[in-house]
Amino acid sequence: MKHSISSKNPPKNIIVRMPNWIGDLVMATPVLNDLRAHFKDAKITAMCQSNIASVLKHNPNIDEIQSFIKPNGWIHRKAHLEIVDQLKFGKYDLGILLTNSFSSAWWFYWGNVKNRIGYQNNFRNFLLNYAVPLPNNVEKQHLVITYKMLLDPLGIPLSQTLPKLYVDQAESLAADNMLLQLDIDLKKNTIIGINPGAAYGSAKCWLPERFKALNERLLQDPNVYLIYFGDPAGLSLVNAICDGMGERVINLAGKTTIRTLMALIQKCSVFLTNDSGPMHIAYALQTKLLALFGSTSDVKTGPFGNSQIIHKHVKCSPCYKRKCPIDFKCMTSISVEEVATAIHQLLKST
Repeated sequence: MKHSISSKNPPKNIIVRMPNWIGDLVMATPVLNDLRAHFKDAKITAMCQSNIASVLKHNPNIDEIQSFIKPNGWIHRKAHLEIVDQLKFGKYDLGILLTNSFSSAWWFYWGNVKNRIGYQNNFRNFLLNYAVPLPNNVEKQHLVITYKMLLDPLGIPLSQTLPKLYVDQAESLAADNMLLQLDIDLKKNTIIGINPGAAYGSAKCWLPERFKALNERLLQDPNVYLIYFGDPAGLSLVNAICDGMGERVINLAGKTTIRTLMALIQKCSVFLTNDSGPMHIAYALQTKLLALFGSTSDVKTGPFGNSQIIHKHVKCSPCYKRKCPIDFKCMTSISVEEVATAIHQLLKST
């Protein structure tokens, strides 16, 4: 069956079930690019959860975004059937599942999506036309590559396509105006964006007191402004870091939409972050990036582009735990001096 989809009957109406986390969603964007390059005349729909759908806005490789609210378990049968009905209405002749869940394959099957491609996983093989074996080295290769490998049944070879996001002119101008209201002059001032949190848990996060000490180091340059970002769940963390730091440390945690966050990250000279969704947004927008890794793997989910990473690779890392059960050596080994030096080097680089 390999390569039969494109060679015998090129698809005209494609739907791609995108990942559920912002970072994974960003890492999946090359799939959309490669599909568009291979099937120039096809309609391409990106299907994703409504809370992150706006990340894909303005992407020229898709014709439509189909968003949905994830049903809370199988007990909410009506919600599942509404998604199925929406898929039936779309009359898709090719479906690519970038998620490994049983539910996503079930939706595509009962939604009459033809030529359903996905990885073998979670007892769902019978729901797929093309059940692709997981790569043997899946834990040792980047997730971008793993996503791209699902295009093999279509005759699409592995590409060099990088993750990419798009901010339009109106959003960029709105970000400029927002910075002016904060008394930041882009021609005179240097903006360092900082994201000190991470959705998965504290094991992914550098210590708050070190962010605070880093603030003092970076503010020695009178032209530097530090903008802290975070979601509402991380508000208390950012408040603690920014408290008492003065007017050049700006706390925007919980105050931005995803699109505003993207536009502001694009304005930063450097973006400092733990392994997180905003990290992937920054490299997909080609902002200079310094990423701190501890409990997770920079090989598998680090920035896919040209970015700087600090990862001490202690014996127990990556452990993928939400909280460190021992000495947190992976993060305590990263010093304020090391991070400050890396940021200054990025600021000097062209």
